[in-house]
Amino acid sequence: MNRARRSTFVTSQHVALLLAFGCLACAGSARGETKQLFDGKTLGKWKVTDFAGHGKVQVEDGNLVIRDGVDLTGVTWSGEVLRENYEISLEAKRAEGSDFFCGLTFPVGKDHVSLIVGGWGGGIVGISSIDSADASENQTTTYHEFKNGQWYTIKARVTEKKIEAWIDKEQVVDVEREGHRLNVRFEVEPSQPLGIATWRTTAHLRKISVAPLYTAQKKAD
Repeated sequence: MNRARRSTFVTSQHVALLLAFGCLACAGSARGETKQLFDGKTLGKWKVTDFAGHGKVQVEDGNLVIRDGVDLTGVTWSGEVLRENYEISLEAKRAEGSDFFCGLTFPVGKDHVSLIVGGWGGGIVGISSIDSADASENQTTTYHEFKNGQWYTIKARVTEKKIEAWIDKEQVVDVEREGHRLNVRFEVEPSQPLGIATWRTTAHLRKISVAPLYTAQKKAD
Protein backbone atom coordinates (compact mmCIF):
# COMPACT_ATOMS: atom_id res chain seq x y z
CA MET A 1 0.00 0.00 0.00
CA ASN A 2 1.52 3.33 -1.00
CA ARG A 3 1.66 6.30 1.37
CA ALA A 4 -1.25 8.17 -0.27
CA ARG A 5 -3.57 5.18 -0.13
CA ARG A 6 -2.51 4.39 3.46
CA SER A 7 -3.22 8.00 4.48
CA THR A 8 -6.68 7.84 2.91
CA PHE A 9 -7.38 4.53 4.68
CA VAL A 10 -6.35 5.88 8.09
CA THR A 11 -8.40 9.03 7.58
CA SER A 12 -11.45 6.94 6.68
CA GLN A 13 -11.00 4.89 9.86
CA HIS A 14 -10.82 8.04 11.95
CA VAL A 15 -13.99 9.44 10.37
CA ALA A 16 -15.82 6.16 11.00
CA LEU A 17 -14.77 6.14 14.65
CA LEU A 18 -15.81 9.75 15.14
CA LEU A 19 -19.19 9.06 13.59
CA ALA A 20 -19.66 6.02 15.80
CA PHE A 21 -18.83 7.93 18.96
CA GLY A 22 -21.01 10.79 17.81
CA CYS A 23 -23.97 8.43 17.43
CA LEU A 24 -23.38 7.03 20.90
CA ALA A 25 -23.27 10.53 22.35
CA CYS A 26 -26.60 11.34 20.73
CA ALA A 27 -28.34 8.56 22.66
CA GLY A 28 -29.53 9.20 26.20
CA SER A 29 -27.48 10.82 28.93
CA ALA A 30 -24.01 10.43 30.37
CA ARG A 31 -22.90 10.38 33.99
CA GLY A 32 -20.66 13.16 35.19
CA GLU A 33 -17.96 12.98 37.83
CA THR A 34 -18.98 10.96 40.89
CA LYS A 35 -18.70 12.70 44.25
CA GLN A 36 -18.24 10.59 47.37
CA LEU A 37 -20.44 11.76 50.26
CA PHE A 38 -18.92 9.49 52.91
CA ASP A 39 -15.24 8.70 53.41
CA GLY A 40 -15.66 5.85 55.89
CA LYS A 41 -13.82 7.79 58.59
CA THR A 42 -16.02 10.65 59.81
CA LEU A 43 -19.59 11.83 59.36
CA GLY A 44 -18.22 14.79 57.41
CA LYS A 45 -21.16 16.91 56.26
CA TRP A 46 -23.70 14.37 57.49
CA LYS A 47 -25.49 15.66 60.58
CA VAL A 48 -27.62 13.60 62.94
CA THR A 49 -31.23 14.36 62.03
CA ASP A 50 -33.27 15.98 64.78
CA PHE A 51 -35.88 13.24 65.16
CA ALA A 52 -37.45 12.95 68.61
CA GLY A 53 -36.09 9.90 70.42
CA HIS A 54 -33.49 9.15 67.76
CA GLY A 55 -30.84 6.51 68.30
CA LYS A 56 -27.08 6.84 68.11
CA VAL A 57 -25.23 7.54 64.86
CA GLN A 58 -21.55 6.72 64.50
CA VAL A 59 -18.82 5.62 62.11
CA GLU A 60 -17.72 2.06 62.78
CA ASP A 61 -15.39 -0.17 60.72
CA GLY A 62 -15.74 2.12 57.72
CA ASN A 63 -19.54 2.14 57.83
CA LEU A 64 -22.00 4.85 58.78
CA VAL A 65 -24.05 3.13 61.47
CA ILE A 66 -27.57 4.35 62.25
CA ARG A 67 -28.78 2.66 65.42
CA ASP A 68 -32.44 2.06 66.18
CA GLY A 69 -34.32 4.70 68.11
CA VAL A 70 -37.80 5.17 69.49
CA ASP A 71 -39.02 5.66 65.91
CA LEU A 72 -36.89 7.44 63.32
CA THR A 73 -33.11 7.84 63.35
CA GLY A 74 -31.06 9.25 60.52
CA VAL A 75 -28.59 11.68 59.02
CA THR A 76 -29.10 14.76 56.86
CA TRP A 77 -26.59 16.16 54.38
CA SER A 78 -25.54 19.74 55.17
CA GLY A 79 -23.61 20.41 51.97
CA GLU A 80 -24.76 21.37 48.50
CA VAL A 81 -27.26 19.12 46.74
CA LEU A 82 -28.27 18.45 43.16
CA ARG A 83 -31.95 18.85 42.33
CA GLU A 84 -32.24 17.77 38.71
CA ASN A 85 -30.57 15.19 36.46
CA TYR A 86 -28.51 13.16 38.90
CA GLU A 87 -28.03 9.74 40.47
CA ILE A 88 -27.42 8.95 44.12
CA SER A 89 -26.31 5.52 45.25
CA LEU A 90 -25.23 3.71 48.39
CA GLU A 91 -24.88 0.28 49.91
CA ALA A 92 -27.02 -0.54 52.94
CA LYS A 93 -27.75 -3.48 55.18
CA ARG A 94 -30.23 -4.03 57.98
CA ALA A 95 -28.23 -5.16 60.99
CA GLU A 96 -31.05 -5.32 63.55
CA GLY A 97 -34.78 -4.73 63.42
CA SER A 98 -37.53 -5.53 60.97
CA ASP A 99 -38.54 -2.28 59.29
CA PHE A 100 -37.04 0.07 56.73
CA PHE A 101 -33.28 0.28 56.81
CA CYS A 102 -33.01 2.91 54.11
CA GLY A 103 -35.41 5.81 53.87
CA LEU A 104 -33.54 7.86 51.29
CA THR A 105 -34.96 11.37 51.01
CA PHE A 106 -33.78 13.34 47.99
CA PRO A 107 -34.68 16.41 45.90
CA VAL A 108 -36.82 16.22 42.78
CA GLY A 109 -36.61 19.74 41.45
CA LYS A 110 -38.15 22.00 44.09
CA ASP A 111 -39.89 19.02 45.73
CA HIS A 112 -38.63 16.03 47.71
CA VAL A 113 -39.52 12.35 47.98
CA SER A 114 -38.32 9.36 49.99
CA LEU A 115 -37.34 5.97 48.62
CA ILE A 116 -38.40 3.52 51.32
CA VAL A 117 -36.57 0.18 51.36
CA GLY A 118 -37.95 -2.52 53.65
CA GLY A 119 -40.84 -0.68 55.26
CA TRP A 120 -44.17 -1.73 56.74
CA GLY A 121 -42.89 -4.85 58.46
CA GLY A 122 -39.75 -5.33 56.43
CA GLY A 123 -40.56 -5.80 52.76
CA ILE A 124 -42.27 -2.79 51.18
CA VAL A 125 -40.35 -0.71 48.64
CA GLY A 126 -41.68 2.46 47.06
CA ILE A 127 -41.73 6.24 46.88
CA SER A 128 -43.29 8.41 49.59
CA SER A 129 -45.27 10.30 48.60
CA ILE A 130 -47.02 10.57 45.24
CA ASP A 131 -50.29 12.48 45.19
CA SER A 132 -50.31 12.19 49.01
CA ALA A 133 -50.16 8.37 48.84
CA ASP A 134 -47.13 6.90 50.61
CA ALA A 135 -44.83 4.06 49.56
CA SER A 136 -47.24 1.39 50.75
CA GLU A 137 -50.19 2.51 48.65
CA ASN A 138 -49.20 4.05 45.32
CA GLN A 139 -48.10 2.91 41.87
CA THR A 140 -44.49 2.37 43.02
CA THR A 141 -45.36 -0.12 45.77
CA THR A 142 -43.62 -3.49 45.51
CA TYR A 143 -42.67 -6.22 47.99
CA HIS A 144 -39.18 -7.67 48.39
CA GLU A 145 -37.52 -10.01 50.85
CA PHE A 146 -34.54 -8.49 52.65
CA LYS A 147 -32.17 -10.50 54.81
CA ASN A 148 -30.61 -8.97 57.89
CA GLY A 149 -26.86 -8.74 57.55
CA GLN A 150 -26.89 -8.69 53.74
CA TRP A 151 -25.65 -5.69 51.77
CA TYR A 152 -27.86 -4.20 49.07
CA THR A 153 -26.89 -1.62 46.45
CA ILE A 154 -29.54 1.12 46.26
CA LYS A 155 -29.67 3.74 43.52
CA ALA A 156 -32.10 6.57 42.78
CA ARG A 157 -32.14 8.59 39.58
CA VAL A 158 -33.85 11.92 38.93
CA THR A 159 -34.29 13.17 35.37
CA GLU A 160 -36.50 15.88 33.94
CA LYS A 161 -39.21 13.34 33.19
CA LYS A 162 -38.83 10.50 35.69
CA ILE A 163 -37.95 9.20 39.12
CA GLU A 164 -36.28 5.80 38.93
CA ALA A 165 -34.69 3.47 41.46
CA TRP A 166 -32.86 0.16 41.57
CA ILE A 167 -31.97 -2.37 44.26
CA ASP A 168 -28.94 -4.31 43.13
CA LYS A 169 -29.66 -4.75 39.41
CA GLU A 170 -33.45 -4.82 39.67
CA GLN A 171 -35.37 -1.68 38.77
CA VAL A 172 -37.98 -1.09 41.46
CA VAL A 173 -39.27 2.40 40.60
CA ASP A 174 -40.07 3.93 37.22
CA VAL A 175 -42.57 6.77 37.54
CA GLU A 176 -43.29 9.85 35.45
CA ARG A 177 -43.03 13.20 37.23
CA GLU A 178 -45.55 15.08 35.13
CA GLY A 179 -49.05 15.27 36.53
CA HIS A 180 -48.12 14.20 40.07
CA ARG A 181 -47.77 16.02 43.37
CA LEU A 182 -44.59 14.99 45.15
CA ASN A 183 -43.82 15.33 48.85
CA VAL A 184 -42.45 13.48 51.87
CA ARG A 185 -44.41 12.30 54.90
CA PHE A 186 -44.43 14.96 57.61
CA GLU A 187 -42.42 12.78 60.01
CA VAL A 188 -39.52 12.70 57.53
CA GLU A 189 -39.43 16.41 56.71
CA PRO A 190 -36.26 16.92 58.85
CA SER A 191 -34.43 14.66 56.35
CA GLN A 192 -34.81 17.28 53.60
CA PRO A 193 -33.16 18.11 51.32
CA LEU A 194 -31.02 14.95 51.36
CA GLY A 195 -31.09 12.40 54.13
CA ILE A 196 -31.13 8.74 55.09
CA ALA A 197 -33.29 7.40 57.91
CA THR A 198 -34.42 4.14 59.50
CA TRP A 199 -37.51 3.16 61.48
CA ARG A 200 -36.79 1.30 64.73
CA THR A 201 -33.99 -0.43 62.87
CA THR A 202 -30.19 -0.46 62.93
CA ALA A 203 -28.60 0.00 59.51
CA HIS A 204 -25.06 0.12 58.18
CA LEU A 205 -24.33 2.36 55.17
CA ARG A 206 -21.30 2.74 52.93
CA LYS A 207 -20.22 3.92 49.46
CA ILE A 208 -22.62 6.88 49.43
CA SER A 209 -22.11 8.89 46.26
CA VAL A 210 -23.82 11.26 43.86
CA ALA A 211 -23.21 12.02 40.19
CA PRO A 212 -24.76 14.53 37.78
CA LEU A 213 -26.34 13.32 34.55
CA TYR A 214 -25.77 15.22 31.33
CA THR A 215 -27.88 14.96 28.21
CA ALA A 216 -25.98 14.59 24.96
CA GLN A 217 -26.98 18.14 23.94
CA LYS A 218 -25.81 19.67 27.22
CA LYS A 219 -22.53 17.78 27.07
CA ALA A 220 -21.95 18.97 23.50
CA ASP A 221 -22.53 22.58 24.59
